[in-house]
Amino acid sequence: MRKSLITTAVLGALAAPSFVFAAEAATAPDLTVAYNVGLYSQYIFRGLTQTDRDPAVQGGVDLTHSSGFYLGAWGTNISWLRDNYLTGGPTYSSGGRVELDLYGGYRYTFGSGVGIDLGALQYLYPGSRDSYNFARANTTELYGALSYGWVQAKISTVVSKGAWSIGKTPANQLSGGENAQGTYYAELNATIPVSDLIGAKDGAASGITGIAHIARQEFNAGSANDPSSYTDYKLGLQKSFNEGALNGVNVGGYWTYANTKDAAWTYTGRNIGDSTGTVFVQKTF
Repeated sequence: MRKSLITTAVLGALAAPSFVFAAEAATAPDLTVAYNVGLYSQYIFRGLTQTDRDPAVQGGVDLTHSSGFYLGAWGTNISWLRDNYLTGGPTYSSGGRVELDLYGGYRYTFGSGVGIDLGALQYLYPGSRDSYNFARANTTELYGALSYGWVQAKISTVVSKGAWSIGKTPANQLSGGENAQGTYYAELNATIPVSDLIGAKDGAASGITGIAHIARQEFNAGSANDPSSYTDYKLGLQKSFNEGALNGVNVGGYWTYANTKDAAWTYTGRNIGDSTGTVFVQKTF
């Protein structure tokens, strides 16, 4: 279908008077708004299940200016802040059921095909925490990404004192716990156009994309928090529909694994970085 659409567009452009192009350019919006909503069999964040393998409903909105600047908000249900952590009880005593992300930045693609993406992201977790055993879950990051073709390299750095409840607390400060500024997540992502590679422009085999990911989460929060660092992996497939009633629908699945230590990442008796699979259906507007 993509090939036929391109052909139709080209033929129509050749037949159109020049004033049509001027009118379209004049009415092209500087600001675009996009929405997304999805149902996932679980919520995986950086290799870790955030819902104890229960389903998650997620949605967001993105505002993008023609200059390359953007703003967005995204939310999901979670459970990890209320799940029992080892024998120390839950991280939050109340609330802790929702994650809300607010972000903004700038994207630009050079003529060579190299793209950059620079921005800031605020993770918010409404509720009350156990301040003796855990740092604040709310986390602020700055990020930068470089992309070319299928491949993207990205690094995100924490600038807040706490990083997802990890950092300096009364319980660990005497054993080497420190604030978490400088914690980073370095990742390498590949979005592989499987359908294009096999020449499937139409039909059931069209719109399929492969997903590959490897990353390192390194907590810079003192020796007491060293066991929290880990490496995670992701492999998956996604199919996108672009016509009819299914236009804007994406379905897919992926496998994830993180080599997390039991001592740092055991919730409700299970390591939340264990190998697992996730399936999803998402709609963009």
